[in-house]
Amino acid sequence: MAQSVDHVRLFIRSHHRGVLATLRRDGRPQISPVLVGCDDDGTLIISTRERALKTANIRRTGWASVCVFEDAFVGQWVQAEGAATVESLPEAMDNLVRYYRLLAGEHPNWNEYRDAMQRERRVLLRIRVDRAGPASAT
Repeated sequence: MAQSVDHVRLFIRSHHRGVLATLRRDGRPQISPVLVGCDDDGTLIISTRERALKTANIRRTGWASVCVFEDAFVGQWVQAEGAATVESLPEAMDNLVRYYRLLAGEHPNWNEYRDAMQRERRVLLRIRVDRAGPASAT
C-alpha cells in the first residue's frame, strides 16, 4: 500500500528500528540494521561509523532506502528512499547529539557521549524522503 511522505515521517518519529539499504559498487544491495530518526526538516537521520560500508556507498551513490517497522517487527512498517548524504565530525557533532535526543532523550553524561562519538568516528547519514512506500496497511 502506498503511503504519503508525511505518513512515513510521522511513523518514523515514533518507531526507530529499521533496515537500511545502500548500493555496493557492483549494484547489489548492502543491508544493515539501523535506528532511524526524523529531523525537524523532514530528513531521516541515522548514526553510523565513518569506515562503515554504508557510509562509503552513500558517499559514492548519494542514495539510500530504509524500511522502518514497529518494535515487535510483525505489524506496521513504512519504506522511504531518496538522496542521501554523510555528515562527518567535527561538523556532525551537534546533529549526533540531536539524533540521540530524538531517539532516546537526554544522555546522563553528554561529555562521555561526545567522547564516544569521536572515539568511534561516528557520522550522521541523512536521507531526503523523495519517495514513500510501499507500507503496511494501517
